[in-house]
Amino acid sequence: MGQERQAGPPRDLVGYGRHVPKVVWPGGARVAVSLCLNYEEGSERSFAAGDAERESRSEMASQVAADQRDLAMESMFEYGSRAGVFRLLRLFDTYQVRCTAFASAVALAANPQVAEWLVESGHEVCSHGYRWLPQWTMSREAERESIQRALALFEQVCGSRPVGWYSRYGPSLQTRELLVEAGFLYDSDAYNDDLPYYVKVAGKDHLVIPYSFTYNDGRYVSGHWASPADFLDNTRRALDYLWQEGKTHPRMMSIGLHARFAGQAARASGLAEFIEYAQQRGGVWFARRDEIARWWNEHYDSFERA
Repeated sequence: MGQERQAGPPRDLVGYGRHVPKVVWPGGARVAVSLCLNYEEGSERSFAAGDAERESRSEMASQVAADQRDLAMESMFEYGSRAGVFRLLRLFDTYQVRCTAFASAVALAANPQVAEWLVESGHEVCSHGYRWLPQWTMSREAERESIQRALALFEQVCGSRPVGWYSRYGPSLQTRELLVEAGFLYDSDAYNDDLPYYVKVAGKDHLVIPYSFTYNDGRYVSGHWASPADFLDNTRRALDYLWQEGKTHPRMMSIGLHARFAGQAARASGLAEFIEYAQQRGGVWFARRDEIARWWNEHYDSFERA
């Protein structure tokens, strides 16, 4: 006998189906590439922050007893905020591309220089929550309070509130309703398409800009990628395929980056090579996610919405 159906949003296994929208991106681009810099260092679970548990995996699995601080692990996270993030921001400035920073509010507050650089260089700061919190364990009111707490801290550190949201541990059944209530332009709490799409939330049309773990530097530490050559091969092949599809039906490609992973010198070199390749190929729009959202709302709000 099957389990009872749980509350929450219905699944959509069809999406656009056979009738994929014929998108026209700015400049006639065939692919919109969204570089997503996850900036989380200092917001992760740790005994130093008073949490009941700590992170146990980064570049390597923890070798320290689970009830003790792991200073080596903490320092691996610190690399992202001390060195990695600045290497990536310099790289973006060099190639004149703009990213969306999936940033935890606490992480930016702990290192205001990062927030300053993001704002000055014209990158988008997208809310990655107040800090790493398991939203599915929260009551509706507790999650609402956490969202508002994050917005207030972003306003303080960056001078404005984010318009986008991406959950660190995945959304709860109520997250999207709370995001609509809070006036977010979009969220990226899905991995199910190559294009943005609308969903109905509390009677309103809400835009989802899907993210991806397929082209994500987390695969370095999961054991799927051994070197920057793996990253470059995967992302370049993906771009080539999407670029060919984009001759008639332009697509979107999300690339996930982390300051402590892609910010390592060898891995940053792979990212630089990909950006150079994409720019030389042409027909590629390096776009922030808020730019994609506004373009979609302006030009494609007539597409069938879920």
